[in-house]
Amino acid sequence: MKRNIVRIDEDKCNGCGLCVPSCAEGAIQIIDGKARLVSDKYCDGLGACLGECPQNAISIEERDADAFDEDAAKEHVARTREVKDALACGCPGSWARSLSPQAAPAEAAHDAPPSQLGHWPVQLHLVPTNAPYLTNADLLLAADCVPFAMADFHTRFLRGRPVVVGCPKLDDAQYYIEKLAEILKRNDVHSLTVVHMEVPCCSGLSRIAAAAVRASGADIPVSDVTISIGGQVLAECAAGF
Repeated sequence: MKRNIVRIDEDKCNGCGLCVPSCAEGAIQIIDGKARLVSDKYCDGLGACLGECPQNAISIEERDADAFDEDAAKEHVARTREVKDALACGCPGSWARSLSPQAAPAEAAHDAPPSQLGHWPVQLHLVPTNAPYLTNADLLLAADCVPFAMADFHTRFLRGRPVVVGCPKLDDAQYYIEKLAEILKRNDVHSLTVVHMEVPCCSGLSRIAAAAVRASGADIPVSDVTISIGGQVLAECAAGF
């Protein structure tokens, strides 16, 4: 049948992935660095993705195509939920990767110490709940301003821990509660350390952690750490959730 359907100009597409979350039917995915229409029957042709493309690579054309199948689209979305968790923004830069922090060589001792980051991504929205580095982990939950304020964040808190970061004031707190609870349930996490700034809004990260621990049913030790704007540890205590 002839109908309206999405057309993607691969010459213009730069693979940014901004179009992916705008397609509720999952018809667009990033494949080999380009946005592609994975199946005609998943595309309703309404063009919700059009305004998301900064390269103007997406348009609507009329051509012969399979009819839109709403039930098939829903099944497709359900089947790929795990993948969408790992690629939450559709961007290849959010693929889960383990890193290998290394000690600084002796001749570089006078330079900046090496990064202690052991994985990518770190943003809680993007971290897959089934990432292998979360299994049996001592998990670090950090407000995203903390590493900027604290000069020794890597050596004092990050070393040996997987980290997830977020902003309790600007981000979706309920989503974070659900995502963190799922991480705790799936991975037999051994402990949770919450590091946040002294400003009142940032203490919301502690409330997110408390709600997630309760929702997960996890019985784990939780530490709560408050960092001053000047980068000093103001308080560090066991949190009773």
